[in-house]
Amino acid sequence: MSITIKSVADLGLAVRAVRRSAKVRLDDLAAVAGVSKQFVSDVEYGKPTVQLGLVLKLLDELGIPIQLDIPQDANAELIALQQQGGPRRSPSNAVSVKRRASTKKSPPRIDPPVIESTPVTIDAAKSDGDADAKT
Repeated sequence: MSITIKSVADLGLAVRAVRRSAKVRLDDLAAVAGVSKQFVSDVEYGKPTVQLGLVLKLLDELGIPIQLDIPQDANAELIALQQQGGPRRSPSNAVSVKRRASTKKSPPRIDPPVIESTPVTIDAAKSDGDADAKT
């Protein structure tokens, strides 16, 4: 059966339905997929910030394939990108990232205060007999 997923909550409900229909406990699915029980619970409850890569692992363990229906004119671009070796940054993007990193302002440098001192000499004869009181 094919369903349309429009939100993370829709995906979570589908994951829960498949897991329950297969009579798989949440902690067993987590162990097999290599994720935490909390992560599986977050997916099932539609938490919007779950990691996509881990969601894909869950779907794979449940035997749920993902299929995207992309526009026909994007197919040629997709094939070209796949032949280039998959996702990667374009050279112009990489340069702009480097520029942004190099123009980052560092915090101002605070130099330690300069303390000028004048040597003090204490005459041992006038002091309490401390002969080592010279600095």
